[in-house]
Amino acid sequence: MTGRVTWTDHFPGNFLWSNAALVCKGMAPYGVVSLADVERIATRLEGQPVNAEAWRDAWCGVAADAEREAEDAQAAGRTRTSGMMFLRAGYYLYTGERFLPPGPEKKALGERAYACLHSGLRAAFPEVTFIEVPYEAASLPALFMPARHGSGPRPTVVVFNGMDNAKEMSVLFAGLEFAERGFNLLAVDGPGQGESLRMRGIRARHDYEVAAAATFDLLSARPDVDAGRIAVMGYSFGGYYAARIAAREKRFAAGVALTAGHWDLAAFQAGVLERIRREQKAADPDEAIAIAKNFGVGTVAHEIAIPFLVTHGANDRIIPVANAQKLYDAIPAGTPKHLKIFTADEGACEHAHVDDRRKGVAYAADWLAETLAARDAKL
Repeated sequence: MTGRVTWTDHFPGNFLWSNAALVCKGMAPYGVVSLADVERIATRLEGQPVNAEAWRDAWCGVAADAEREAEDAQAAGRTRTSGMMFLRAGYYLYTGERFLPPGPEKKALGERAYACLHSGLRAAFPEVTFIEVPYEAASLPALFMPARHGSGPRPTVVVFNGMDNAKEMSVLFAGLEFAERGFNLLAVDGPGQGESLRMRGIRARHDYEVAAAATFDLLSARPDVDAGRIAVMGYSFGGYYAARIAAREKRFAAGVALTAGHWDLAAFQAGVLERIRREQKAADPDEAIAIAKNFGVGTVAHEIAIPFLVTHGANDRIIPVANAQKLYDAIPAGTPKHLKIFTADEGACEHAHVDDRRKGVAYAADWLAETLAARDAKL
């Protein structure tokens, strides 16, 4: 590697690889990946062609080492150690399959990643339970992290992922923070996300209130959940889903967009397409743009009537920070709302706050706890 290398831009001039590595690095504060491993992987990628195969081989090679250590620890009865190493293997495998096109190889790697991640969660975080959310003719896989403090029915947060993320990430980086504040957390792979897409073929949809309603129905029937204090949060592309759900599924008590979604996704993609056409790098994907017209935050933001928080990183290079202000401004003035832009000096300034996930999620958790407490005091 040449040029200036920082921990957020590990591969200078290659944003796709840098961002994918950063997403994995963002799990380090939770003790489930090793920065030394990421550095080993980056070293293996030096001088390699920039393609999906080189990326896969580097990540999966280190994943195999971690998987062997996990199996040895498991055989020796060292449960905590095996859990840690299975989680490492799983996150590296999940990262390694990221750029592979859909097909048998991607699915096989995904199956192996989930097997490791689930073994790791069961060993290292036995309080997490595996749940199926009834959804149309199928079900959505989810992970439930119970509150660590308080008794009786607890306030609960439903988290929907971003486009390239998974419930196995959010149940830890969001779940642990909320659990310490007395919240349950349900991390869901919604339609088009994580295991739902990779293993079950459930594709994305713009009307995410359908999946959210099914999730709310399930949670509200649980004795450990306070049905009057269920909130929804989405991060990265899930910021669109959170806004959409808050606008259309009125039973949620509050909402959080941990990164605002694209105000007009179709217009954004059209701009990208025009640049691609000028450079003659791709065929015409007009069908995708037609589908994207359904996914803009601008079509639903004015319908939000529950307390809503918008956070965004000032250095977000995936979803422009201007979208956060647009979303905030479009929420009706009478609705309790708050906007927080994290600057470079503060940290948590990258996309979905991945450079300091704890700070971004802690801000959302504090806001939600204080907002629900203030609401309850008025009742």
